[in-house]
Amino acid sequence: MWLKPDEILLKNAFKLWVTEDDNEYFVLQRRRGYGDGGGGLTGLLVGTLDTVLDSTSKVAPYRILHHTPDSQVYWSIACGVTKEEIVQHWEWLQQNIMRTLSVFDSSEDITSFVQGKIRGLIAEEGKTSLVLEEDPEKFREALLRFEKWFELPPMEKLVTYYSCSYWRGKVPCQGWLYLSTNFLCFYSYLLGAEVKLIISWDEVWRLEKTSNVILTESIHVLAHGEDHYFSMLMHLNETFVIMEQLADYSVKRLFDKESFQREPALSDPLQITKRGLEAHAKSEQFRTFFRLPKEENLLEVHESFLWVPFSHFNTLGKICLSENYLCFASQDGSQCHVIIPMREVINVEKSDASSRSLTVCMRGKRAVRFSEVRGYQLLANTIRSRCGISASPQHSASSEAIRGECQSLINHFEDNPEDVTLMVGQKDSSKAVSTEALMTVFHPQDVENLEPKMLKEKMKEQSWNIHFSEYGRGTSMFFTRKTRDLIVRGVPEALRGELWMLFSGAVNDMATHPGYYSDLVEQSLGTSTLATDEIERDLHRSLPEHPAFQSDTGISALRRVLTAYAYRNPKIGYCQAMNILTSVLLLYAKEEEAFWLLVAVCERMLPDYFNRRIIGALVDQAVFEDLIRENLPQLVEHMTDLSFFSSVSLSWFLTLFISVLPIESAVNVVDCFFYDGIKAILQLGLTVLDYNLGALISCQDDAEAVTILNKFFDSVTNKDSPLPSTVQQASAGNNDRASHPKVDISELIREAYEKYGNIRTEEVESSRKRNKLHVIQTLEDTTKQNVIRVVTQEVQFSASHLDSIYNLFKRQHFLCCYWTMKSPALLHHDPSLAYLEQYQLGFQQFSTLFSLLEPWAFCTSKSTLSLWVFRLIDENQDGLVNFKEFCFALDTLYSGSFTNKLKFLFKLHLPPAFTGSPLHLKEQRIIPVAEDSSYLSRLSAFDLPEEGVIRKSPERGRGKVDLQAYLKQWQNEILRKEETIKDLPRINQSQFIQFSKTLYNIFHGDPEEESLYRAVAHVTSLLLRMEEVGRRLQEPTSPSGSTKSADTVAAATAEEELSAGKASTSPGSSGSRNSPDAGVDLTETQWSFSFEQVLASLLNEPTIVRFFERPVDVHTKLGQARVSQLKLKANK
Repeated sequence: MWLKPDEILLKNAFKLWVTEDDNEYFVLQRRRGYGDGGGGLTGLLVGTLDTVLDSTSKVAPYRILHHTPDSQVYWSIACGVTKEEIVQHWEWLQQNIMRTLSVFDSSEDITSFVQGKIRGLIAEEGKTSLVLEEDPEKFREALLRFEKWFELPPMEKLVTYYSCSYWRGKVPCQGWLYLSTNFLCFYSYLLGAEVKLIISWDEVWRLEKTSNVILTESIHVLAHGEDHYFSMLMHLNETFVIMEQLADYSVKRLFDKESFQREPALSDPLQITKRGLEAHAKSEQFRTFFRLPKEENLLEVHESFLWVPFSHFNTLGKICLSENYLCFASQDGSQCHVIIPMREVINVEKSDASSRSLTVCMRGKRAVRFSEVRGYQLLANTIRSRCGISASPQHSASSEAIRGECQSLINHFEDNPEDVTLMVGQKDSSKAVSTEALMTVFHPQDVENLEPKMLKEKMKEQSWNIHFSEYGRGTSMFFTRKTRDLIVRGVPEALRGELWMLFSGAVNDMATHPGYYSDLVEQSLGTSTLATDEIERDLHRSLPEHPAFQSDTGISALRRVLTAYAYRNPKIGYCQAMNILTSVLLLYAKEEEAFWLLVAVCERMLPDYFNRRIIGALVDQAVFEDLIRENLPQLVEHMTDLSFFSSVSLSWFLTLFISVLPIESAVNVVDCFFYDGIKAILQLGLTVLDYNLGALISCQDDAEAVTILNKFFDSVTNKDSPLPSTVQQASAGNNDRASHPKVDISELIREAYEKYGNIRTEEVESSRKRNKLHVIQTLEDTTKQNVIRVVTQEVQFSASHLDSIYNLFKRQHFLCCYWTMKSPALLHHDPSLAYLEQYQLGFQQFSTLFSLLEPWAFCTSKSTLSLWVFRLIDENQDGLVNFKEFCFALDTLYSGSFTNKLKFLFKLHLPPAFTGSPLHLKEQRIIPVAEDSSYLSRLSAFDLPEEGVIRKSPERGRGKVDLQAYLKQWQNEILRKEETIKDLPRINQSQFIQFSKTLYNIFHGDPEEESLYRAVAHVTSLLLRMEEVGRRLQEPTSPSGSTKSADTVAAATAEEELSAGKASTSPGSSGSRNSPDAGVDLTETQWSFSFEQVLASLLNEPTIVRFFERPVDVHTKLGQARVSQLKLKANK
């Protein structure tokens, strides 16, 4: 490998290098302790020194130096892992450089030429692969060490590396931590003791920063039940963030495809870089904070001051620019942020250069001013170009008018902020069927009503109107601490839908997708899927006590919204709790607005909540448990097992407390949720437990605790709600309610913000990432235990062996997913399927794993045998094999009786496993003949099921499961009787010949190979003669001459085929199988054998019986497979 020229003062410093070859301008050296004469104490010391000091010499013990005769300075220009590699570089220098150097007059010119040439070679090599790395030179050297030490497949992408200590017990090992796309690796070499660690990210259970007495600060990784600690990192926080991102990336890509498909920036695992991960993390944080669509990416960040007109001061913060939005967030504690859609911008004005300010003018006579912006001219031009505004000074008359209007607006904005009128952003007129919120239709407000509750409602509206006049209204409203205070006090009924749209970001989704919902409604109308069936079943269970959902108007609107969303997102389709949430959204928002609010909740604010595994809800419950431990220690002391709160609080998270609180109180919680996200739900959950702390500590069991919480929720009221009693969820029939003091929801929410408002959103997101690993691995472990429980009843493997086989099976599934996004295995994997069907192997994956585990280590023609085994155990012919099918086959070969093993081999040579030509199988020695191509094409077309085969993974929103077919399949499995040897069909001539050749193949290399060959030859000859005699006895009237002639030819041909098969397995044989009588038509002389005949003949050969009854060391075999599995992939 060519190196960036680096100056070396002493070519033999400390006598660590030995010169192998030299000339006038170059020296080839070998590191002492490597190669011939290496080892000993010198080798140990040199190796340790190289590892600790991060020397390239540890993995590249050869180097080439450049020098000139009149200089004592040497330059390292190349290094090599092997002598062959460095010799190639040496010869290239001799042939291409040495002749040219003679034309230069001075040593400086020679050195300058050599350095330029080497740099050019390096630039050419790294033009494609290293262009995105921060320091290509150092990264090339690190990549060399990474590839040499860990021997991973060349496709594995190294992301970054760090110097650190790895703790083995109480002893630290100084070395290097390498973080790649799929693996966490560590290497250390100290005084001959080599430490090498490889952990795949999909095996990590926990990743966290820890500290204790010994380790002041370290990174803890839990994998395979083992704890690993890494410390003494120069940039610990940076390292941890990269590790967290890689682990999250792996989990999304391999386990949680639905969320991963929403992130095209990370679609190619071969292009992942440290810089790319950091940019993706920043974009994700940016979208989450400002509630922007998933398509937005953070492009630019500028520090600046924002003029806040209502407060008459400049607030320090950052301008964040994406493709379609200009956002600002303060950093001085004022909690002020603003979102400006580019579609609203009509002009950008630059003020004098001294203030470095620019003013953004928007529709509706609105403007914001930024000052002290570094690079303000460039930012102004960027905003103009994104908004399609001309930056030329030659404006048209209309542009000049706009500029004058903006300037006058700016002056007025600064002098008289209270007089500025800010209008709501324009919204597209929707084609939705229902254009009014259901609450407006079923509970219109009476302007003349002067009841106390209505007067208080009017006061709330007035407070918000004042807020709008000061802070703006619509998409570019200023969000401040005062906004949150108004939210906590309660949102007026008339403004609830508008504010939900604004706070959730759904207003931007709807504005940028005009007519989208109407089109979805038309497309989904009349569709019949599993999702629509579930929706119809739950329609009348959605707020049944509310008048809006006792009429066809509300039910129809609910049906349209849920069906349209299931059509939009078939991966989610429909899940329970979505109906309850959508019902509340329809009460306060128009139908199209309710649809976009549902999109915002399901796809941004509560990711992964609404699917079969509800991973998002489980993760947030784990976050909730962590907060309970931190904030309610008394409760933790009394109830050490906090899983009770997880089960109780599941409905709190899934329905935002709507299912447990009266509707008039629950909407106040939804207000806070749309403003603060999941943080609001966590705060309220802690407050509920804190409010009932004394009662919960004194309760005796879980049932009593549930009763306490239910009574509390029944007692929660909303004293300010203007809704009539017919709408409110009164529990008059509940006698226990009167015994519990009433709690006002506004007071409860205020207390939640006062006590737990210090919980930061960043901490919640960090806790989510940390707990997501544990939640998903727990689900995966549950899947494994359920699969093993099913399989262990029908095989002889022990539970520990099944555990190891499952890990190998699952890892084989992932091995072809690590380096490509178009892997069939990734598309096969569907966590919503039954446990046994979640991980399946295609033929190529199966063939690789079977070659590692099959008991006949010397078996030749493995690809052909693997194909037949695959066909045999793939019962439904869908081109996939599940774990149960794989274990059954392996159990037969490992632990089956002689009869069962022979029966398995016998069935391998019958359809559907064996589909050879009528007689000769000359082409099937290595790869199946042309007739197998149709089957292999089916293996690749895994997503196109064969006729009569049940599609295993229908999209929940669009595909419909054939339940009758599933029931019929299960019935057939239950009624299936044990197969006996009499049920097996007879084996014909070509099948028997191939059966005998297979026996020859599996005997090849065995210590008793010759005796086994003779035994097979004896059995085949005996069977052929028995068949010949049987045919003569059955055909007494046929001419004896012709019969004898035909039978003799058939037998002779068969024996020649078998001899050729035996010869092809012998070392040095040509493998020719040509028969002199191949042209004879033998269709009329076909003969066949029953399994009983073959079994009886082979039982008479003790050598063959001993071979098949020889026990297999399962533990050793599995251990060897674990070691070889990754290396086998690397060597391909």
